[in-house]
Amino acid sequence: MLSTLLAALSLAQAPEFRPPAVPLVVGNPYFSAWSRADRLTDDWPRHWTGGVNGMVGMVRVDGKAMRWCGPFPQDVPAMSQTGLRISATSSEYDFEGGGVRMTVTFLSPTLAEDPDLASRAVTFITAEVRSIDGGPHRASVYLDLTGEWCTHEASQQVAWSRARVGDLDVLRMGTTSQPVLERAGDHTRIDWGYINLGAARGPGTTTCTSGHTRSRGAFAGEGVLPEADDLRMPRAAHDDWPVLATVIDLGEVREAAAKAEFVVALDEGYCAEYFGRKLRPYWARDGKDFGAMLGETWAARGEIRERCASADAALRSRLAERVPAEFAKTCELVYRQVMGAHCIATDFDGTMLMFSKENTSNGCMGTVDVLFPSAPFFLALNPELLEANLRPVFAYAASPRWKFDFAPHDLGTYPKANGQVYGGGERTMDNQMPVEECGNMLILTAALAKARPGWQVPQAWWGSIEKWSAYLEQHGVDPENQLCTDDFAGHLARNANLAVKACVGVAGAARLRARAGGTVGQVMTASEMAARWHELADAGDHTVLAYEKPETWSLKYNMFWDAYLGTDLFPRETRAREIAWYVKKNERFGVPMDSRVNYTKPEWVVWSACLAEDRADFDALVKPIGALASGTPDRVPLTDWYTVGDGKTRGMYARSVVGGLYAPLLPLEPAGR
Repeated sequence: MLSTLLAALSLAQAPEFRPPAVPLVVGNPYFSAWSRADRLTDDWPRHWTGGVNGMVGMVRVDGKAMRWCGPFPQDVPAMSQTGLRISATSSEYDFEGGGVRMTVTFLSPTLAEDPDLASRAVTFITAEVRSIDGGPHRASVYLDLTGEWCTHEASQQVAWSRARVGDLDVLRMGTTSQPVLERAGDHTRIDWGYINLGAARGPGTTTCTSGHTRSRGAFAGEGVLPEADDLRMPRAAHDDWPVLATVIDLGEVREAAAKAEFVVALDEGYCAEYFGRKLRPYWARDGKDFGAMLGETWAARGEIRERCASADAALRSRLAERVPAEFAKTCELVYRQVMGAHCIATDFDGTMLMFSKENTSNGCMGTVDVLFPSAPFFLALNPELLEANLRPVFAYAASPRWKFDFAPHDLGTYPKANGQVYGGGERTMDNQMPVEECGNMLILTAALAKARPGWQVPQAWWGSIEKWSAYLEQHGVDPENQLCTDDFAGHLARNANLAVKACVGVAGAARLRARAGGTVGQVMTASEMAARWHELADAGDHTVLAYEKPETWSLKYNMFWDAYLGTDLFPRETRAREIAWYVKKNERFGVPMDSRVNYTKPEWVVWSACLAEDRADFDALVKPIGALASGTPDRVPLTDWYTVGDGKTRGMYARSVVGGLYAPLLPLEPAGR
């Protein structure tokens, strides 16, 4: 009894977890809406770019309207928000007012274990209303969406329509121009395809598309929607803001919850362009159309909810065994962020291809040094998705388009994977990352082989593997002046951490050859490279940022992959010395990336922490990363580049690289010697 009371007291005194942004509707880089406020009624839901994705939710109880989502209508009072719970696939809000409690759940089934389901841009929004004062109440629930969900700019012309999908009544809106896959860039939103709002057809459900004031005012004042759709179209999305609106009448509500269910879905048609050919989402690989997919997903919503709840619980249990509590909450928070920064497409033959978008950094597509930090998420939850990310990079590298002896940086600018655009692109050596990307690709391929014991390296990949390994043997142990994945820090010669990556990359290639039963002569083995590295990098109680600069230091986060692959290039004493140094350098929100700067990247800190043999050292390094979500002043999807003293973002957020926080779920090999 005493232990139970003490546990309850500890929980009550624990600091509240305050996400910087709550994922609401998240499925891919275009299907994205987040709450950046403490209360869902304080601000509009926003796309990861920061642009408004207008959504208003209201409930009418005994003739009185109250808001539960959005800051308008301002003359309708906001309900009291009393709770928020976030799991990997859902965000659940509690509200009270008018004698009822309402729980609103946003469920995006972006299950990594099920690529077919994860490729569907679908979110279920469920409002459960129950009496909390002992008496009955009449209740109805309102939800609307604006044209901002299907436009890049609100000045674009939109039109709307209705559809029936099984037992669903569906409202649809899209631009009249439909510039499919034409707009490419970083801070962009979709302006082709159609946003859909659906609810089960029945006597309690009404739907309408009309101007925002008319629609919201009719519900707030009379509890109804306008009798007829507004047919003044096409018109600009900001011209009287036409909204897709649905009302579900719950009738008399008592202690048992009455449920209003909505579905929001994006019919994007094509999701990516891959060397000139337009790709459909993975769910459409067998010719299924959007209506069939939506109907099937809606019909299976009960099963999907159960699967998501089970997956969420299993992940929470895995995290609880390995990491501190607040850090575990951060991992759950970023699950949809990782999945939502990708699209999962199908090639012409049905092969799954997965492409990241480099959000808030340059908009590149399929960036290798974005895939690399994201990879622990995929290795821990579904390595098949890692292969789907690697597949298009290997295909590009083997094509006549790529003429270099090192791996490419990217595949293009999202959503067009038509060839590298970063630095010198396909033309020059300007701002290329040869050691970085060769090491990344070799390490990730070796990691994939470890995670999938029965998997075989495709024959078409071997030419690149051998070429990149040879490049690292020649150039990797003492890198020339060049960029690495931390390109925002500028060029650096003789980068010791980059050399670690080269050593592990060469070792990874050797592992792949041995696994395939083959051998190839090497200019320098990984062990020889690592021995040379130790001579060059040693500075007594730490290792250097750059050779021959003993006053410098850096996080040697690339050693994590030596530990994961078990290549044993960096012994126990090297790891222990590094960990002791990092603990000394720890600040409020983590260890700085290196001696030049006051900022860091959370995935690099976590990877470095995984090298600790002492749990106390590990916790000391990862707890500040767990504190970042609640402590950063920037209300954006979690940043991955920030100042360690105050948690302020340096400009990168909403990116998939926070998948690197899942590194503690990967089994590491013990260090030798």
